[in-house]
Amino acid sequence: MKGSGSASEKKISPLRILVVDDDPVIGTSCRKILAAEGHEVTVFQNAPAGLQAALTGQYDVVLLDWVMPELDGMKFLTQIKAAGIVAAVVVITGYATVESAVEAMKQGAADYISKPFTPEQLSAAVQKVGRRSVLLRQNVVWTKQQEIQQGLEGILGQSRPMQQVFALIQRVALTDSTVLITGESGVGKEMAAQAIHRLSRRREKPLLACDCTALAPTLLESELFGHVKGSFSGAIAAKRGLFEVADGGTLFLDEIANLSLETQAKLLRVLETRRVKKVGDTIEREVDIRVIAATNRDLWEMVRAGRFREDLYYRLNVVPIHLPPLRKRPEDIALLAAVFLRRTCAKIDRAIKGFTPEAMKRLESYPWPGNVRELKNIIERIAILCDAEYIDVAHLPIEIRQSPSRPSLPPLPTTWEEFRRLKEQAAEGAIQDLERRFVLEALRRAGGNVSRAAKEVRMLRPNFHKLMRKYGIRSEDVQPE
Repeated sequence: MKGSGSASEKKISPLRILVVDDDPVIGTSCRKILAAEGHEVTVFQNAPAGLQAALTGQYDVVLLDWVMPELDGMKFLTQIKAAGIVAAVVVITGYATVESAVEAMKQGAADYISKPFTPEQLSAAVQKVGRRSVLLRQNVVWTKQQEIQQGLEGILGQSRPMQQVFALIQRVALTDSTVLITGESGVGKEMAAQAIHRLSRRREKPLLACDCTALAPTLLESELFGHVKGSFSGAIAAKRGLFEVADGGTLFLDEIANLSLETQAKLLRVLETRRVKKVGDTIEREVDIRVIAATNRDLWEMVRAGRFREDLYYRLNVVPIHLPPLRKRPEDIALLAAVFLRRTCAKIDRAIKGFTPEAMKRLESYPWPGNVRELKNIIERIAILCDAEYIDVAHLPIEIRQSPSRPSLPPLPTTWEEFRRLKEQAAEGAIQDLERRFVLEALRRAGGNVSRAAKEVRMLRPNFHKLMRKYGIRSEDVQPE
């Protein structure tokens, strides 16, 4: 067994421990040993059921068998880490190889023990990782307490538009109504769905997410509704769909606009009847589930174009929540940038104190086409590369350095001729901004290679280079995708 510290160390407070192992002897042994030490132990032999329990986030430690028939340890571990579950995972393996242990640790396991293990080895492993899990959970609570004053359940914003969003989330969370979250890519639609779930009566049950763009229609239906064995090529075993797995909890359907019309019809029936039928099955099963959908597209325009069912639109749009783009709430940029900088510095062990006034002014003037996600990624990149005490303009990416300052509104003209000239000036400025961004994006896609960028946008290289000189753009300043 990997070294797990001394069992004689000071005992920690009772832990909530989840054991997932298809061997009943292992489960019984773990329960007996750990319950005797005062811990609360729950055992599952069925891996999918154990995963559903783990996704509730109610456990401090998960003891996980690495080799199980229905769901192996690798997939189990990947899913709970992707869901942000902070429980410490100890892998139980009967295949005590360096390779399996290393792979488990790479995927986020805190420790591992090998079968057969003694009561002392099990207690020592739980003692070690349990202390870390408790500290991590306390840190999460502290961080939330620090940020909740200016946000809601991890969503940050002190602007009036975001305060209105927070108020709506808090009200709708107390109900079971279906919610449709709209907004551009990167505004935080999934975080809003998570906030609704955590504030609801369903918070003890799982929140599962499905990206409606990730799978072909047939596979997506199987993912949502499940399938019976032999229902289609490759269906070698029956499978529960997300509607069944999330029973009692919340299902988040991201990019709902990408559903095929056939899948839309089946989803509508589930929402109307609260019953789900697996692909290839004849039996319907009742489900108690809340649906939250999200899209960055105009669903009503899709309804008018015949690409989205009108009846499904009304079924989804019971409570609409629109998340404003970052450019519509520039007063939130300083708060977001400061939080992202603090988180990144803690992660990479750096001591950057903040931003200079001019750097912050540039950040607040930039239109942020990628919204909060773009801001977060750029702040992380800057923090990694910056070796100064404060982030200055020189540390910012070129597209932000060269972004024009947010203009103040000019006085209204008093004659029609003056108004026409003002419109021409405004149009010229907008065109130049688009032209500059066009060149920057082309260079970014081409990894900074000028010849490749010019070829991809179907321009002669001298003409493309002329545009670069016009806006002071250098290929070495462009960060590749």
